[in-house]
Formats: sequence, structure tokens, C-alpha cells
Amino acid sequence: MSELASDTAMILAAGMGKRMRPLTASQPKPLVRVAGKPLIDHALDRLEDAGVAKAVVNVHYLADALEAHIVGRAAPAVTISDEREELLETGGGMLKALPRLPDPFFSLNSDNIWLDGPSSAFHDLSNRWNPDEMDALLLVVPHARAVNFSGAGDFHMDPLGRLRRRISGRIAPFIYTGIQLVSHRLMREAPEGAFSTNLLWNRAIEEGRLFGASFTGQWFEVGTPEAIAPTEAALQRG
Repeated sequence: MSELASDTAMILAAGMGKRMRPLTASQPKPLVRVAGKPLIDHALDRLEDAGVAKAVVNVHYLADALEAHIVGRAAPAVTISDEREELLETGGGMLKALPRLPDPFFSLNSDNIWLDGPSSAFHDLSNRWNPDEMDALLLVVPHARAVNFSGAGDFHMDPLGRLRRRISGRIAPFIYTGIQLVSHRLMREAPEGAFSTNLLWNRAIEEGRLFGASFTGQWFEVGTPEAIAPTEAALQRG
């Protein structure tokens, strides 16, 4: 198996989980159980399976419960990026954790569930990674491999793999899975405080440095309570 581009991943786990209410009224979204285990454990298990040694997890909403659940994990070894005082969104969260993250690093959402194809999602990204050309490499999935997803898609991708945003009023063929490989170059001159990674992606698109890798496995949208049962059924089918 090929080498990974990084030994560290950041798991974005600080959000309020509003779309998952009422299940998140008394627990953070990463602890909502799907197929017998909390969402964040699905993500951590995938990192362990791929051989990613370390994970940095940001916390904010009901942070004590989430931290208590993950802090003792051995593989990957988990450290906490504490956002209890201020929720920093995706970009701000990555920027705060950047001193703990190598160049490049993986980033993934804490509510990701997927079934790998011939190789792991992290090897798919590593095999495609070219730091000379890329500020970030997003794992994207075509609609046919996205379970529970009913939106218009996120990106178009050219033959070289460069991404551009969905054109208004049209369907985009690729959906962002929430998993990416990020260069520190993407984070340069970032604003202070809370901001979305979309701000940095837009600059990378303008510079021709935002790329996509098409995922060969199956990805599950698990954003609402209604998505849990069909996800569990599909996972059971394998």
C-alpha cells in the first residue's frame, strides 16, 4: 500500500449540530449513535484503519462530554483544540489548530460515514497529492455514490482535477465529502476569529490551486435524524 501524505488529521467536531435536533439537545452531534457507535468513532476508526497516527479534534458545544469520550483513545492518538470560549467555524478552527498540524494534514468532519473503495479515502488523497500544484485536495463523490444526498452538488471538475463552484441553477456532478488534504499554504493570510474554509477555497479556485479527487467508495449524508435509519440499512447491506 502506498504511503500516506500525512500522519495527522484534524476532525472538525465543534459545531452546534442544529440540523440533528432533537438528538443534539443533550449531546454533541459527534456522539449521536449510528449503526451502534457514535459518529466520531466512525471517523476515528477509519483513520486508525488507514494508519493515520494522530488526530486533533476541536470542541465547543457540550465539549466536556465529547472530550471525555475521545481523550483516552490510543489509535489515533487524540489531542484537543479547545474552542469553548468561541466557536471558530471550519476555517478558524483549522487556523487555531495549525501549530499542531504538519504540512500537509488531513481534515474531516466528525459526522462523516463512508465505505472505502479499493483503497482508503486517505490513500486516495495521498496518491493524488501534488504540493507544487495544490493548496487543498478535496475528496469529492459523484451523486451515484452519495447515499441520502438530495442537493444540487458542490463542484465541477476539469480533466486535470481542478475544481470550480456549481453554476447557479445547474446541477454540479460532484459533492464534497467533508474530507480533504490541506497545505499550510491554504491558510496563509487568513482572517482572525471565526470564518469558513470556503473563503480560502475561493482564493485557491481563483489561483487554480483547489483540486478534487473522485472517491471510489460510498459516502453517506448523515445530517439529520431522518438520515440515520437509511444509513444503518445501507451499512448493514455493506
